[in-house]
Amino acid sequence: MALLDDGLKGTVPSILVILGVALAAPIVLPAVAAVSRPLAKTLIKGYLALADAAKEYAAEAAEQISDLVAECKAERAQEAATPPGPAPSA
Repeated sequence: MALLDDGLKGTVPSILVILGVALAAPIVLPAVAAVSRPLAKTLIKGYLALADAAKEYAAEAAEQISDLVAECKAERAQEAATPPGPAPSA
């Protein structure tokens, strides 16, 4: 009999908690849904703004790198077109 009593000790509070959650769910869930939707929208808007800013920074960095590569190519072409002069004497 002691085995049966020990086995039911954890079950009764668990059942009461489950019943309490089941009874409170119809009241709590609509309130949570009403709050979570605007919160989710705010988070999504923030993410989109952050993504747009990241795209702008990436595009700007790509443009700067492209300009740098074009500069280096132009300097390289200029050096190749310029005939080497006499070696400076020391």
